[in-house]
Amino acid sequence: MPLTDVKIRQAKAVDKPIKLTDGAGLYLEVRPNGSKLWRYRYKIAGKENLFALGDYPTVSLQDARRAREDARELVKHGLHPSHARQAEKARQVSENEQTFRAVSEEWIEKKRAGWSGYYLKQVMRGMESDVWPYIGRLPLRSISASHVLEVLNRVTGRGAETVAINLRQWCSSVFRYGVSTLRADVDPVAALKGAIIRPVVKNAQPMSRDQLKTFMTKLDQYGGLRTTALAIRLLLYTFVRTVEMRRGEWSEIHDGTHLWVIHGDKMKMGRTHIVPLSRQALEVLTELRRITGGGVNMFPNSRRPNDIMSATTINRAMEYLGVPFSGHDFRATASTHLYEMGWSSHVVEMQLAHAERNKAKAAYNHAQYLAERRDMMQAWADWLDAIREDPVTPSL
Repeated sequence: MPLTDVKIRQAKAVDKPIKLTDGAGLYLEVRPNGSKLWRYRYKIAGKENLFALGDYPTVSLQDARRAREDARELVKHGLHPSHARQAEKARQVSENEQTFRAVSEEWIEKKRAGWSGYYLKQVMRGMESDVWPYIGRLPLRSISASHVLEVLNRVTGRGAETVAINLRQWCSSVFRYGVSTLRADVDPVAALKGAIIRPVVKNAQPMSRDQLKTFMTKLDQYGGLRTTALAIRLLLYTFVRTVEMRRGEWSEIHDGTHLWVIHGDKMKMGRTHIVPLSRQALEVLTELRRITGGGVNMFPNSRRPNDIMSATTINRAMEYLGVPFSGHDFRATASTHLYEMGWSSHVVEMQLAHAERNKAKAAYNHAQYLAERRDMMQAWADWLDAIREDPVTPSL
């Protein structure tokens, strides 16, 4: 007769084990110490075996019957339930070890040979700061699109939409790698394509002479971090790309020749770029060296000393100054005014590190026109200082 919960609860322990049969191989063993254990008896190849299903009441009567049916299905196919359980436990252990961080580190290791040093740092910084602290310990198969969306929303919440877009792409690549290595079934991040709206890219706009005067007056009054003010001033004098300035290292500054040599792996075009340093730029660097010269980076991150200045720092400072320009606009400003000042296109374009559209002229020598570029950079800095010192001040 099948068991009932009442019968099981009323079963008393005696001086030897007793069996309460439920049917189809399932019984409850009541031991002298009072414990009640579920057992399933089955045969494979004529040999009798026992399979432990757990203890009562942790495993209820209904749960034990379901477990028996599952075990019977395995036995019908000649499989021992205990072996299947061990295999499932091993699979679970293996899957738990295949965390997002473990798989992403493996993916990074596979890819790093084809990446530039800076791109590798960018990926690692994004993972370490924004991804691994939140989903790094989760098994790859347990991560859903909502997990990743929460990570991305946290990044966009601080105004870093471009960083969030990069993170989405990198996380998607990790899952695709997981699928290809049989450690994930799908890429949940694919569902998030379009979830982040890329900021509208504005074409660089040059500052007029009066706008430069206004801007430099406001910069002199800037009350934020001194390194940020120096970074903006250095951008103005050198008109390098913002990312090139942020990634600058003290080893790139050649004091004897007054040159800033930026290696190709940091440049947009992948080519070494030389920046002749004007007297004014050297003064900026002299002051900056007193602040950050003890480290590797010229502009370390204010919160993470081993990292570089945040990608949003310059533009946030420009917003604080109340000027409708971004750090990238310094390049358009220099280009516009240098042409108006009569400098030749080959000197200006070389200093801007622009690509040569004419393939016949594409042969590149980073030291080409260096003497003219030195003169131009000093003339540019002198022209800016003349505007800055002009007693006629536009309305602010």
